[in-house]
Amino acid sequence: MTTKELDTLGTREVVLDVLSAAARFFMAYIWISAGSSKIGVHMDVTQTIMAYEIFTPDWSDLLATLIGPLEIAGGLLLLLGIKLRPAGWVSIGVLSLFIIGLASAWSRGLVIDCGCFSPGEGEEGTNLVMTIGRDVGYILITLFMIYRPYRKFALYP
Repeated sequence: MTTKELDTLGTREVVLDVLSAAARFFMAYIWISAGSSKIGVHMDVTQTIMAYEIFTPDWSDLLATLIGPLEIAGGLLLLLGIKLRPAGWVSIGVLSLFIIGLASAWSRGLVIDCGCFSPGEGEEGTNLVMTIGRDVGYILITLFMIYRPYRKFALYP
């Protein structure tokens, strides 16, 4: 390899490292933000889940109890760099479930607050199609993170 090829390869690696770090820390921020917004507003989260008309009141209450702490835990796994690839796959699974719920609500013509980042704060009428698109974008970012996890500053990659 020539010096120019080595420089190009080195530059490419640096760019991929920066993008990988951005993906990992951005998704950690997204999960922690989403989960934090659900802490301390149990009734709002329960009502938001019930608005999807998928779960019974008891299941909605249980999910409202679990979803915030689980989102925060997932974000912390990414932030701390613990099992990055498995955490990424779980993230994609959860996002896929969210997309299914959003698509179900949209297909039935429901006008609801998606409950993503500020449940109960008047987001009624969230554009569900745009929210689905955003979540697909999060899946793409997560796939890149899985493909090339940023392992620096990771406790247990």
